[in-house]
Amino acid sequence: MDFGFGEKAEAFRKEIRRFVADELPADHIGLFFTEEHFDAHWAFSMEIARKLAKKGWLTLSWPKAYGGIGADFWEQIVFAEEVGYWGIPGTGMGVSGTAWVGPTLMLYGTDAQKQKYLPPIAAGADDGVWCTGYSEPDAGSDLASLQTTALKNKDHYVINGQKVWTSAAHRARWCWLACRTDPHATKKHHGISIIIVDLKSPGVTIRPIPNLVGQHYFNEIFFSDVVVPVENRVGPENEGWKVIMKALSFERGIAVRYGARLWRVLEELFTYVRSEGYMENPLVRQRLSGLAVDIHALRLNAYETAWKQYTGKTIIYEPARDKASLDELMERVGRVGTELLGAYSQIDPSREHRGWARVKSAVENIYWAAPGLSIAAGTTDTMRNIVARFGLQLPVP
Repeated sequence: MDFGFGEKAEAFRKEIRRFVADELPADHIGLFFTEEHFDAHWAFSMEIARKLAKKGWLTLSWPKAYGGIGADFWEQIVFAEEVGYWGIPGTGMGVSGTAWVGPTLMLYGTDAQKQKYLPPIAAGADDGVWCTGYSEPDAGSDLASLQTTALKNKDHYVINGQKVWTSAAHRARWCWLACRTDPHATKKHHGISIIIVDLKSPGVTIRPIPNLVGQHYFNEIFFSDVVVPVENRVGPENEGWKVIMKALSFERGIAVRYGARLWRVLEELFTYVRSEGYMENPLVRQRLSGLAVDIHALRLNAYETAWKQYTGKTIIYEPARDKASLDELMERVGRVGTELLGAYSQIDPSREHRGWARVKSAVENIYWAAPGLSIAAGTTDTMRNIVARFGLQLPVP
């Protein structure tokens, strides 16, 4: 059995690594929440995004007509792995457009929508940056409880409501907005539509939600009588739930990228424990080897999910399975790394602290990033419920 990717894919991997060597600074770390997520490094991230776009790599799986290169399956896998392993900037912040808005528009969008919205995404343009308007103060994991309304008035919708924890809204030009177009629908999953909103529209207010150390990534968005043309609706009116589910399947399909990132963190930990003589301890070997096996299993499952998406097969529970595994593995890697590094695990990746850091501050980063990622795009428990119901066919209590 041949587990290799083939000559073409491996040649592409070498090309990506040459790009990394040529374009990224020597002290670039590339973590789960990389520096690109914050204001001071946004310009550099967009610069790299545009360089990737010129090569057709930013959206390499897309058809050439929309700015991609029509890459085959293994080239897509190789790119995702290298992006994750090296933490290539320009592929993380505002990925809504490249990772799930674009692919979902190709399935449900009109020809006019595809022509208008896909090329700027593929070009890495400022007006190709998107955010996703799902969560509300009273609608998180239970997304179908959303209350933001879009009421139709002839040739436009009037939108009122609030979204919260919206990543990159302060950078985005467009919002992929889930809203209720039929407030009187008898079932909460009905009467929902996806509408594309220009965030420069009158009536849109964006407020930052700084994290505990003052960094700005999340936002809340308020919509007050925002007028949006009917042609901005994606898919049939009141049938947006299936559009949301498809978009979420793309969003949850991040395990290839993050699995590669976890593997790099594990490599750093192996290097550290060898240098400190900890590999003589059988418990250390057991903990690290267990992580290695489980990361490999995650990556193989992620390949299966990606292959099914690539070949157009129906996927129901697979992205949820992969995300649940990823959530738990991230927590375990962070915990094991913290136990091994002790106080060094608390050193952040800022440049002024790098002389003290061990394993490039990857453990500190993953330790605090893991809880948030276990909530984003659906909580771990929600993912388990999807697997139980649709994968294992267990009865609904």
